[in-house]
Amino acid sequence: MAVIKVVEIMSNSTKSWEDATKNAITRASKSIKGIKSAYVQDQSVVVSRGKVTEYRVSLKVSFAVK
Repeated sequence: MAVIKVVEIMSNSTKSWEDATKNAITRASKSIKGIKSAYVQDQSVVVSRGKVTEYRVSLKVSFAVK
């Protein structure tokens, strides 16, 4: 039987939501081994002077516990 753990992480990027998601997984994989999937729970942006300056994502990342 497999046991899966889920952690919530947040990330940001000045390029896109996709880039913020990639940044989150890249960083999380340095300390979490065996990441199986990620669910984008929430997306938001920071607006400054009428322009989007930052993209933010909240992810639920799942991985196998051994």
